[in-house]
Amino acid sequence: MSAGPARALAYPLLVTGGTLAVVAAWVPFADIDQLSALAVVALAVLVYTAYQLGLAFGVFPTGLVAAGTVGGRRVRQQYRLVSRSWLEISSGGRAVWQPVFYDPALSVLTPTDLTVTGRSIAEGTTRFYPSGRVRTGEPAGKLVDNPSRASEPPAYGIPRRLILDIQPAIGAPLVGLLWVYVMNGGVGAFVAATTVAAATFTWLSAIRGSDPS
Repeated sequence: MSAGPARALAYPLLVTGGTLAVVAAWVPFADIDQLSALAVVALAVLVYTAYQLGLAFGVFPTGLVAAGTVGGRRVRQQYRLVSRSWLEISSGGRAVWQPVFYDPALSVLTPTDLTVTGRSIAEGTTRFYPSGRVRTGEPAGKLVDNPSRASEPPAYGIPRRLILDIQPAIGAPLVGLLWVYVMNGGVGAFVAATTVAAATFTWLSAIRGSDPS
């Protein structure tokens, strides 16, 4: 049985809080230009997180198929450094793909009937929370048909998920160098820009619904 949003959304919200904490930690050491940049980053994190939560809870429409019972299966997308869970839904003779926040129940989900209510998708007592809008075309990259089907849903800890989500942060030093070049900062400015960029890249992976399986 699903524990609801606490299980699916706890990790991305935790990473969001961590990112805002990294931004706030540099505020006492920032000059006016750096404060402005930190404020822009914090605002962007808050706005996009609110948008993703709106999609998850049905505040914003995601373009779901018509309400009713439809066939579907879970696939995991691997595209460059991106790994996400999708529900491939068959309805009216066509297939659509709905990205969802990772829930351990997805790892043991076999092709089954899904209940669509217009703003949410459920299988039995488990509700899946959208992490983006529906696609009518197959997502880019490699799609793996439910790579793990254990008898019990696997548990992936925060360290494993962070290791996966931090991969895009490899580009953070380039952001730090660019900031120093444009703003004529020193070592401190480079370290600050690099850590904020790394935290932001990690957050972006998490809040878009990364898949640790």
